[in-house]
Amino acid sequence: MIVSERLANVNESATLAMSQKSRELQALGNDVINLSIGQPDFNTPDHIKAAAIDAIHNNISKYTPVPGLPVLREAVCEKFKRDNNLSFSPSQIVASNGAKQSIANIILSLVGPGDEVIIPAPYWVSYIEIVNLSQATNVFIKAGIEQDFKITPEQLENAITPKTKIFLFSSPSNPTGNLYTKDELKALADVFAKHPHVTIISDEIYELITFEGKHESIAQFENVKDRVVIVNGVSKGYAMTGWRIGYIAAPQWIADACNKLQGQYTSGACSISQMASAAALTGTQEPSAAMKEVFLRRRNLVVKMAKEIKGMKVNVPQGAFYLFPDVSSYFGKSYENYTINNSSDLALYLLETMYVATVSGDAFGSPECLRFSYATSDDALVEAMTRIKTGLDRLA
Repeated sequence: MIVSERLANVNESATLAMSQKSRELQALGNDVINLSIGQPDFNTPDHIKAAAIDAIHNNISKYTPVPGLPVLREAVCEKFKRDNNLSFSPSQIVASNGAKQSIANIILSLVGPGDEVIIPAPYWVSYIEIVNLSQATNVFIKAGIEQDFKITPEQLENAITPKTKIFLFSSPSNPTGNLYTKDELKALADVFAKHPHVTIISDEIYELITFEGKHESIAQFENVKDRVVIVNGVSKGYAMTGWRIGYIAAPQWIADACNKLQGQYTSGACSISQMASAAALTGTQEPSAAMKEVFLRRRNLVVKMAKEIKGMKVNVPQGAFYLFPDVSSYFGKSYENYTINNSSDLALYLLETMYVATVSGDAFGSPECLRFSYATSDDALVEAMTRIKTGLDRLA
């Protein structure tokens, strides 16, 4: 049994793999606290659920247009004007089965063998695997905790070559929670202005979970806006991960390409989910604001406790719901049958001895780090961080 070369070059998602290991330990009766999963622990707001129920009663249950129902694409345009002061027409919007498919649509439409895609590291695990699927080449720019996990214009300039087709990044970031400021984005845009052959993919899925100042998009700058594709969706900011709706706002030719590709392998997304998503974007934003305040409180709690752990290097994330500490000081240490050579060893050690699931930084291009998701209750976070401290203190 032989799979295609294309599939053989794609690795399993490390976050999903760790969640699976957690479930297996839980099934054996262990009290596992899962800090590996990247989804809000809130329920979808009631007014959004009501819109879905209305859609069912109104028999909105037929095939949808490939790029999305007009009501959803119009809602997306309204959202961009209201929240970002950006103007798009509905024809520039393509709704998909989650933001992951949106990203895949763009990359598979634009690159292939011989092309290069620049990705700042740390990065979301699926970025590099989607590029692998396209058979293009990943080019990484490393940004460590000492620079708040954000690349500099000089690093960007040095990475661009004639083969560069795409630059792909997220702000706020998964896995670090870092947030590029308007000035930082302007400095990057000025570099891109000198390289008109590069398309910029700006993953803004965590836009509504921004703690410091306001969310800024690189699409606001005149010198690059005609080459920016914004990726967003309803999963994180509206607690709608299972509804599977993401979308892009793109130059018309890229939107047309993604529409063509999607039309041949999934067609349009679920009609009920689209109606719910339209209600999320156009209805009250108060539930999202309330969720953000809870995430901010949890961030402060987790950062405080992490800073009290000797040997853990911590920065303060400005968005999303992740902490990404540098844990390299524990490498080379051991406890009983466990020897910690890298962050993968450390993640497994914490899972099997402390019953706390984290994700190794290897999966995100930063092997010196671990990712903690604080999208769970305050009590669970306190217990998890207490267990982590106990486990790390045992290493010698």
